[in-house]
Amino acid sequence: MRWTVPNILTLLRLVAAPAVPLMFLYFTRPWADWAALALFMIAAVTDWIDGYLARSWQQESRFGAAMDPIADKAMVVIAIVVITGYSGMNPWLILPATLILFREVFVSGLREFLGSNARLLKVTKLAKWKTTTQMVAISVLFLGTGLAYVEHGRPPRVGEPGLPWFSSSWADLATQVGLLLVWIAAILTAWTGWDYFAKARPYLREPGHDA
Repeated sequence: MRWTVPNILTLLRLVAAPAVPLMFLYFTRPWADWAALALFMIAAVTDWIDGYLARSWQQESRFGAAMDPIADKAMVVIAIVVITGYSGMNPWLILPATLILFREVFVSGLREFLGSNARLLKVTKLAKWKTTTQMVAISVLFLGTGLAYVEHGRPPRVGEPGLPWFSSSWADLATQVGLLLVWIAAILTAWTGWDYFAKARPYLREPGHDA
């Protein structure tokens, strides 16, 4: 590994991923929510910066190529688990969260199975949009959890039946917008997962069989 700026930023994102739940261990709410939001947003911004610098400065490396998607997945997966737990395990959030987690495990398994052929599952533009949508959705949901404690002194009612989509409460509005974005991200996640599966299917067939 070369200690270039892009690689250092990628490494910092890997460290930041498990630090998100630690915010709720060391800080009281809503300060924990604000700290998690700030940490997650900084990590999301560095995801774009390290890729841009690596290309601009011609510092692309095998370490960056391997660790960058891992850092992205770690940030998203850990943050979704934290938000789902603090939302009261509401099914309106659990369903898209489960789909996102399943896809990440599924595609990682495909890449591991394909080995040297894993290059067939290179990141697509749609997959990049998927990751962007996930990060924006998670940021908005963290905003909603923090605002809920400021406005109501309670956790947000994520996706609770009867809760209006447009509310006078900024916390409820942020939570509902974040929930909508999570569902959009889940749809993009499933779409890209199916695309990767279709590309890997020829290598999943038994020798001598056409299907």
